[in-house]
Amino acid sequence: MAACTLLLGPLLRHVGETDATVWVETDRPCTVEVLGQTETTFTVAGHHYALLVLDGLEPASATAYDVRLDGAVAWPAEGEPGGLIRTLGGDGGFTLAFGSCRVSLPHEEPYTLTKDEDPAGREVDALVALGRRMGGQPPGRWPDALLLVGDQVYADEVSPAIAERIAARRDPTVGAGEEVADFEEYTWLYREAWGDPALRWMLSVLPTSMIFDDHDVHDDWNTSGTWERQMRATDWWEDRIIGAYVSYWIYQHLGNLAPADLREHDLFQRVRAMGDEDAWPELRRYACEARDEVAGTRWSFVRDFGTARMVVLDSRAGRIIADDTQRQMLSDEQWAWAAEHLTGDVDHLLVATTLPLFLAPGLHALEGWNEAVCAGAWGRGAAWAGEKIRQALDLEHWAAFRSSFDHLVDELRAVGAGERGAPPASIVLLSGDVHHAYLAEVGYPRAAGVQSAVVQAVCSPVRNPLDHRERRMLRGALSTSASIAAGTLARLAGVREPAVRWRFPEAPTFDNQIASLSLRGRAARLTIEKTSVEDRAAPRLHCSLDRIITGG
Repeated sequence: MAACTLLLGPLLRHVGETDATVWVETDRPCTVEVLGQTETTFTVAGHHYALLVLDGLEPASATAYDVRLDGAVAWPAEGEPGGLIRTLGGDGGFTLAFGSCRVSLPHEEPYTLTKDEDPAGREVDALVALGRRMGGQPPGRWPDALLLVGDQVYADEVSPAIAERIAARRDPTVGAGEEVADFEEYTWLYREAWGDPALRWMLSVLPTSMIFDDHDVHDDWNTSGTWERQMRATDWWEDRIIGAYVSYWIYQHLGNLAPADLREHDLFQRVRAMGDEDAWPELRRYACEARDEVAGTRWSFVRDFGTARMVVLDSRAGRIIADDTQRQMLSDEQWAWAAEHLTGDVDHLLVATTLPLFLAPGLHALEGWNEAVCAGAWGRGAAWAGEKIRQALDLEHWAAFRSSFDHLVDELRAVGAGERGAPPASIVLLSGDVHHAYLAEVGYPRAAGVQSAVVQAVCSPVRNPLDHRERRMLRGALSTSASIAAGTLARLAGVREPAVRWRFPEAPTFDNQIASLSLRGRAARLTIEKTSVEDRAAPRLHCSLDRIITGG
């Protein structure tokens, strides 16, 4: 029998002071070995996976590793660089790279052109540019971790290669069409996205956390109760949402968890113990529960990086939307979990949510107006029209869940005012989704007693930029006149002013881009770097924003 093959990975996921996790997909059942520690693969619908927990590492160390399958080295190939695990524990600071929205397309023309030059164009991949730079640097200059803030894969916008596989498997003129239909096709998306030779090594050396957003499932996923009912009425949505949840659990969610959490994760331990037995029925039941019992399913997670804490909130799957007059971004159960982890006594509190909490003021007001109209502020006819506008313009951010917006604003106030331990030097919201990048500086009223610097840092897209027409439209929406008009509409619909103010110290940017948040002691600095179509032959990054959040 031929040797077992590594299909995908290794992905370095969690890294702590003395432990780490490494994720792989193989072509058949086997024993996976990393640094002398072994794990037997588990099986899901004919696919084989392993998540290895590596214990006993030295703090503040750098350890090279390879991957062995049934005792034979399967990765890296001879002459290629291998993996590296850099544990926490040093005092040299910490840098988190982050971004969202990456379509998987080839890295040559026409795909490296702009959309205006060719409709297929998505320009130069910012993650590829980051990986290329890392390959020429010593590890001490790399980011310490990577956060992917949504749309890691596009189930509703597939590459030509995936479209060909879909057409060979089923009739693309019916059902889900040329979009992903089920778990099997999701496995193709992940293999294409993370098997990209330009990224594979980077994902083996850079600890990566991730959370899903709408395109991981479907554009506008869970925008409203009306939208959800429309989708459930189709004959293809059931297989799509089940495939989305099962694949997300395997490919993304498990790696977000620390070893201690994995040991207490009943479902993971059951699946892990099944070995060659197909775990699909078990995971399908879980996915059905996640779909139907939103309040009791938690995809949010927390990571500690030395003296910084990162709380990642699921702002997509956990929504309560059945009643369009009383919508919540998080269920009551999830808010209780968030309050437990949004605390002080850290130098920096990072709060990641795929959807920005603080939009441009005009967009914020427009979404507040739309929510009020959809809830009946201007009558039933206007509510019907408002729903059409909501779906057409993607008006479904925190501003369109006003009670939840106010709730999170108050949670951050409590932390910054020292009600949950000593106030952090900074509270930084990390987001994506909106296909432009910016920094927003947030000001609470003096009476609120907030001592922390509070900012919203948004970085989107990694690779899926707007065309010139879309950029002009968005710039118009960000203008002062649009802000005044939208604010007037919001007031007429009975929307009250928010309890905080915010401003953009610099204009947003619209390119493919990646951000870095650098923390050293009580100091924090945000950098956003973009790519250029002129660099398609040798991708590199160009600084577009460099701003000190707090000097310590």
